[in-house]
Amino acid sequence: MQKRSQLEFVVLMAALMSIVALSIDAVLPALPIIGDYLNVSNPLDNPKLITTIFLGLGFGQLLFGPLSDSFGRKPIVYAGFILFIIASIICITAKSFEMMLFGRVLQGIGLAAPRTMSIAMIRDSYEGDYMAKIISIVVMVFILIPVIAPTLGQFLMNHYHWKFIFTFTLAFGILVILWFWLRQPETLNDKYRIPYRLSIFKTGTIQFFKIKSAVIYTLLSGFITGSFMVYLSTSQQIFEKQYDLAEEFPLIFASLAISVGLATFMNSQLVVKYGMKRIVHISMISFILISLVFIALYHSGNNPSIEILITFFALQFFTIGFLFGNLRALAMQPMGHIAGIGSALNGFISTVMAVPIANYIGSFITDSVTPLFVGFLICGLISIILFYSNSNRISKLFKKV
Repeated sequence: MQKRSQLEFVVLMAALMSIVALSIDAVLPALPIIGDYLNVSNPLDNPKLITTIFLGLGFGQLLFGPLSDSFGRKPIVYAGFILFIIASIICITAKSFEMMLFGRVLQGIGLAAPRTMSIAMIRDSYEGDYMAKIISIVVMVFILIPVIAPTLGQFLMNHYHWKFIFTFTLAFGILVILWFWLRQPETLNDKYRIPYRLSIFKTGTIQFFKIKSAVIYTLLSGFITGSFMVYLSTSQQIFEKQYDLAEEFPLIFASLAISVGLATFMNSQLVVKYGMKRIVHISMISFILISLVFIALYHSGNNPSIEILITFFALQFFTIGFLFGNLRALAMQPMGHIAGIGSALNGFISTVMAVPIANYIGSFITDSVTPLFVGFLICGLISIILFYSNSNRISKLFKKV
């Protein structure tokens, strides 16, 4: 790839993933209003509008990934986006909370196509630590959307209607898909195409579970994604209800997203020099220590000041920024021959794990933030045990640090 086309490729892959981020984060400020409009009796049900789209993403990846190994990456992106259009219309016209949740699940299934295919196309084009570098850059650009999405959602909601959030997201997606259609060539090499038959789901899955490292790093992604999803689904409740900062919520959310973006940018600069495993190890240790410090200070359940909370969140998400891209790259590294179904299973397992984790921990976050950090700690401890289990000798890991 030439330098110019590589830049366009990176930005385009980030734009594909950004449709997903916009669909999730732009809705956050509107959760209470949508709940009222659809006569939701329990406000704690409103975060389901976030977790259900993740559920759809998980199942959609399992569907589209294997198909892309047979039919190519581009046709699958188009198929998924058509489903996303139908789902968006359902969300805009929904008259009940149940129908809205159905539309959100369907949105997630459709958006799984561009999300999964962007990773598969990167794996088609790059490998090793350089692949991790490209994924980090893509994630960094992708993070810019959560920085502006809640503010955008609040603007559209205040000046038009909450339904216009879904309309805007759909229009943005159409522009990205047109760019993708005009400029992105197919990345799946003909020699790696697998003739379509129902058994490819079975054989690909069997191959995936035979690769120990891919399975372990996928499970790690599930626990880290789950802990972060708790924050995503409860952030509106935390800042607006517990801290009475409804107007400031988009700005706070944006500032914390920048923390993740800064980490992914630094990772893109450091990963080739230090390697994915070393960075993941240090980041997980930091993730656990930050959680421990917060719990030690606020185990009584009393919330800290907003400044202290934001500081802890920023530090925690900074470590997460080093984990997201590297864990996915480590899982994908040995799966070049099954990049489509490999990316699908990676996304499916980690997302389907994350949804119940988020729903369970989120149910405890009523009048205190402490349960969120307890959830961080538990997910972090399980993750570090899994990480060490992937090594023959734990001592080897410490010698590398």
